[in-house]
Amino acid sequence: MTADLLAKTAELIDVASVSYQEQPIVDLIEVRLRSVPGLAVERVGDNLVARTELGRPLRVLIGGHTDTVPPNGNATARIEGDVVWGLGAADMKSALAVMLELAAAVDEPAVDVTWLFYAREEVRMADNGLRELFEVRPDLLAADVALLGEPSGGVVEAGCQGVLRAVVTLAGSRAHTARPWMGVNAIHRLGELLSLVDAYEPRTPVIDGCQYRESLQAVAVEGGVAGNVVPDRAEVTLGYRFAPDRDAATAEAALSDMLAPALGDDDLFSVVERAPAAPPGLGHPVLQRLIGRHSLEVRAKLGLTDVAFFALRGIPAANFGPGDPTLAHTAQERVDRSALEAYYSILEALLTGT
Repeated sequence: MTADLLAKTAELIDVASVSYQEQPIVDLIEVRLRSVPGLAVERVGDNLVARTELGRPLRVLIGGHTDTVPPNGNATARIEGDVVWGLGAADMKSALAVMLELAAAVDEPAVDVTWLFYAREEVRMADNGLRELFEVRPDLLAADVALLGEPSGGVVEAGCQGVLRAVVTLAGSRAHTARPWMGVNAIHRLGELLSLVDAYEPRTPVIDGCQYRESLQAVAVEGGVAGNVVPDRAEVTLGYRFAPDRDAATAEAALSDMLAPALGDDDLFSVVERAPAAPPGLGHPVLQRLIGRHSLEVRAKLGLTDVAFFALRGIPAANFGPGDPTLAHTAQERVDRSALEAYYSILEALLTGT
C-alpha cells in the first residue's frame, strides 16, 4: 500500500455530493477508473460500474453509494493526526477511497471484480441508483457475491432486516364535544391499538449464527377536526422491522393479525412501503474466506441496507466497511488511518487470493 488513504478520503469528502447532487463526484471517479487498464467502465446516469473481464470462475462485486446527507458544519475535510473528519467520512467516502485505490492497484485479481459506485442511497428507495441499475442494466450487476461498504466498523454485518410501513386508520363518528356520547371518538380508540403495539414482544430468530431482533414502533399520529368536535378519524403510522426468515407478505400478515383485536369493520390497515429482508448468505465460500482468513466478527444487520437488492436476485451479499456506523450522519463523522488500512488489506487479500 503506497497511497495515503486519509488524504484520498479527504479528497472525496471535499467533493460535495448530497443526494441528487452526485454528478461532480461521479465525474471524478469516472475519470480515475477510465485511466485504469483492463477495466470496462459504463455510466448510467450518476451510477458508475467498472468491471474486469478476465474469465475467472468467480465474480465479486464491491460497491458503495456516492451520496451523503446534508452537511452539519462538516462539509469540508480536516485531518488531525491519524484521523480524517468530515461529511461522509464514515458513510461512506472512506470505503469509496479504498475501492478506487484497489481498482488501480490490483491489476491481476484472482477473481473477476465489479466496482460499483451508485447514487441516491440516502433518500427514498424509489430513487435509489442501485434500483435504477437493476431495472435498466441488470447485466452490469451480475455477480456471485456482493460486498457493500456501508459503515460497519470493520465487522461483517450479514444480511439485513426488512421494513414495512403501515398506516392504520380508525373510524369514529362526529359529535359536538358538549354531547360526546352521541359520537365515537376515533382518537380515544387509538389507546387500545397503541397498547397492542407497546406490548409487542420482538422476535429474535437466529439465522446462520446471527441473531436478528425485530422491532415495531408507532412513528406518526394524525387526527382531530376542531376543538369542539369529537373526531371521526385517527391515523397512526407503524414501522415494523422484520427478520430475514420472513418475506414481506408473511410479515404483513403477522402484523395485521396482531392488530386485529383493535380493528373494526370500518377501520383500514394499509401497507404504504415495504422493503425485503436479506438472508445472511454466510455459506458462500467467498464470505467464508473473508471472515475466516481474518477472524472477522460477524453480526446481524438490524437495519435495512441495499444488500437486499442483491439477495432478492439470489446473490449473497454482506455489509463490510471501515466507518463507525454510530457516527454516520452526525457532526462527529470521522475515520482513522488504522481502520482504512485494515479495510484495504483485507479486501486486497480477498481479491488476490492471498
